[in-house]
Parts: sequence; structure tokens; C-alpha cells
Amino acid sequence: LSTDKTVKVLNILEKNIQDGSKLSTLLNHNNDTEDEERLWRDLIMERVTKSADACLTAINIMTSPNMPKAVYIEDVIERVIQYTKFHLQNTVYPQYDPVYRVDPHGGGVLSSKAKRAKCSTHKQRVIVMLYNKVCDIVSSLSELLEIQLLTDTTILQVSSMGITPFFVENVSELQLCAIKLVTAVS
Repeated sequence: LSTDKTVKVLNILEKNIQDGSKLSTLLNHNNDTEDEERLWRDLIMERVTKSADACLTAINIMTSPNMPKAVYIEDVIERVIQYTKFHLQNTVYPQYDPVYRVDPHGGGVLSSKAKRAKCSTHKQRVIVMLYNKVCDIVSSLSELLEIQLLTDTTILQVSSMGITPFFVENVSELQLCAIKLVTAVS
């Protein structure tokens, strides 16, 4: 592909990333029936998964060998980071570590040990798939950092994304990817 076409592909991928970058997968509509809530969740997870695929595709293009400087589009990189941070905080961490869950009923305050003791370890297949994709994105971002210099604000975002997993339980694969990311920053 020519550089112009590659840049156009990356801009299209950015729009796909943006589509799922602020969607919360933790629905709890009290007036919806179970079927309606399941349909909404399926629709949202489909969009979130499509955005994760767009993130991976964009990062894979940028980390390919012998890429021209024009493909390192800062907006696309920032959108990937924004997507990843949002879904780590709002989807992955709450699913894997109950301390990060928000009680929808605003119940009493439980200690982190009490929350962890009450949680179930069952994960939905789509959440596990999203977790694996986010791990791949974090790992690929570390490769991108070794190829391309990024702005200070972007580096700060990447740094916070790389350090946070060490305070979350049950995300060991993500922690390994985060080590790679943090060492690439330094």
C-alpha cells in the first residue's frame, strides 16, 4: 500500500476505535427485562470488540517494519490509549478485581478483603476475549514506544496505564505486558 492509502486506513480505524472508546459494558437498567438487557449488552460488546480489533490493527500497522513517518498519526495513537485506559478502568478491572466494582445500589461500604471474598471467579467469554485483546494492545504499545517518540502528555498517559495494573488482582498477563510497557517508557 502507498503511504497515502495507509494513512487513510488508519484514519478509518480511528473512527472505529472512537465508536467503542466510551461505551460502558456494565449495564444495569432496572426497568429493562432480562432479554432487553442481554441484547443491549451484546450490542455494546460487539461495538467494544470491533473497536479493540481496530486498535490492534492500527498498532500492528504502525509497528510493522519499514513504515514511513507519516503513519505514526498522533491522534490515532492517543485514541488507542484512550480506548485502552477507559476499558481497563471500566470493564477489565471491575470484572477481574471486585475492589474496582461500583455497587449499583449504593450499599454499605465493604473492605477490599470482604469484596474479594464475596466475588465469583466466573468471567463471560467476551470479557476474557476483550482482556486478551487489551493485553495485546498494551504489549504492542511498548513496541511502538521503541519505534516512535511520543509527546510528553502521551507518555504520561501510557505511564499511568502501565503502572495501574500492579494495583489490581487477577490480571497477571496484563501485569507482564505492563512491565514491558513501563520499561519501554524509561
